[in-house]
Amino acid sequence: MICALGAAVCFGTASVLQAMASRAVEPGTGSGVDPALMMRAVRQWRYLAGLGLDAVGFVLQIIALRHIPIYAVAAAMAASLAVTAVVAARLMRVRLSRTEWGAVGVVCAGLLMLGLASGEEGSGQGSLALKLWLLAVAGLVLLVGAVAGRLPDGPRALVLGLAAGTGFGVVEVAVRLIDGFSSAELRNPALYALLLGGGAAFLLLTSALQRGSVTAATAGLVLGETIGPAVVGVVWLGDRPREDLAWLAVTGFVVAVAGALALGRFGEPPEPEPEPASPAA
Repeated sequence: MICALGAAVCFGTASVLQAMASRAVEPGTGSGVDPALMMRAVRQWRYLAGLGLDAVGFVLQIIALRHIPIYAVAAAMAASLAVTAVVAARLMRVRLSRTEWGAVGVVCAGLLMLGLASGEEGSGQGSLALKLWLLAVAGLVLLVGAVAGRLPDGPRALVLGLAAGTGFGVVEVAVRLIDGFSSAELRNPALYALLLGGGAAFLLLTSALQRGSVTAATAGLVLGETIGPAVVGVVWLGDRPREDLAWLAVTGFVVAVAGALALGRFGEPPEPEPEPASPAA
């Protein structure tokens, strides 16, 4: 759980850096799948710093997924928005209302309940059918992203965020379906689901943050990367809470995700201050 929370710190801090960088570059084609936009964004130091934090967070996430249920890790990933809110309040002088500070407390309370109720990871290995379905979902994420780029800004951000979250959710599940780094894993569909889902998620999230409501994109991201993976972990991979604490695990998951959704606006970079008017000549 410590690794999961460390990953949340990395992802939460990275999200604002990447949002600021993606909005500082020339707008892309409008497509949800726009590699050129990402190439422009990576020239910004903030985006590169965010990618570095994402890489560290991903390693910590893998460690967590190898030891605790997916639903606990997914809730911790959603809680990265609480980290983003605190970092924004400290470094960007964003003022949090009492309600928003309360939402941060709600997320922490939900994670505490999950930590107390979570058992060890399930023993399920996942069938070939599950791995193929996971690969199909990763491909669908890319297709939805291409279509969503044509939507108006409001629904576009939400759909792209939801698709990106689903892609990151594919990564969470795929990690559990890959057994080490042997050459035999090259025949494992879950490996290609991880690569395709993670790559598509980064492209879609960059496009979602570049235009439209980042709050809507972040809300979609939270929903996509939590609910689906948690269900797969419980139903197909045998994830279970501690004995007689299922009610606490469910409550903690719902509370943590609800608090994260309440903090969705903290994926948003601060609005630039208007420049002072120049004196008349």
